Amino acid sequence: MHSTLLLTSRANSRFRSIRAQVAASGAKRTHTLILGEKLIEAWAEGERSAATGRLHPLLWLRLEGVKSHPLEKELGVETLELGESLMRDLAEAGSAPNAALLVAVGSELPGPLAERVIVPWGIQDPGNLGAVLRSAAAFGFQEALLGPGCADPFSPKALRGSMGAAFLMPIRRCDALTLDGGHWYALHGDPAAIPIGEADLRAPLRILVGNEGHGWRDVALPEGVRFLAIPTEGVESLNAAVAAGIACYETARRGR
Repeated sequence: MHSTLLLTSRANSRFRSIRAQVAASGAKRTHTLILGEKLIEAWAEGERSAATGRLHPLLWLRLEGVKSHPLEKELGVETLELGESLMRDLAEAGSAPNAALLVAVGSELPGPLAERVIVPWGIQDPGNLGAVLRSAAAFGFQEALLGPGCADPFSPKALRGSMGAAFLMPIRRCDALTLDGGHWYALHGDPAAIPIGEADLRAPLRILVGNEGHGWRDVALPEGVRFLAIPTEGVESLNAAVAAGIACYETARRGR
């Protein structure tokens, strides 16, 4: 019977190698960790639907004393057992997940934009970025285009925040916008912005979500991008992820 190697020391060369592989971030990231059995299952389901194919499994990491998961055998990758402190270190969380999957991050998919695209721009908090992606996927958006200053969508924290949505749509980055023939809207509370109830949300549609703190200040948007407002009462503005969720829902509601 094959025995699984158990790692308990931070000085172990395999553990140090894994930490080095996942250390890079942003466009330099080549590897990441999918943390927890539920999120790994969500990734596997996305792979079966051929949603993106960007994350390629390399190594299953199982918490010491936990039973093996059926996906370990299905994926056909090596399994290592990690002591609780080592698994907690990799997860960068207070508690250690039962499992983690080390994956390689593949190249962005080329080609034209999808019919409905969410465009986070300068969303710095990985949890907020994950929430934006989750709302977009939940309401039928098919792609995410990330502008400068955005958090790393493949960081473990962003993947947790998206609850698997990052596995359901292609994600790519851009340094500047090149407008196509679609409807381009930037969410903004400006009084001159188009109220969302009056906007044309038919595809092709691109909805931009600005930075959590300063929105579109100091951002030179192309002339063809129009501001889109979600009317509120008693508060000046909405959280970026909440605003994105409302805009995506309204798009889906109109489509139905």
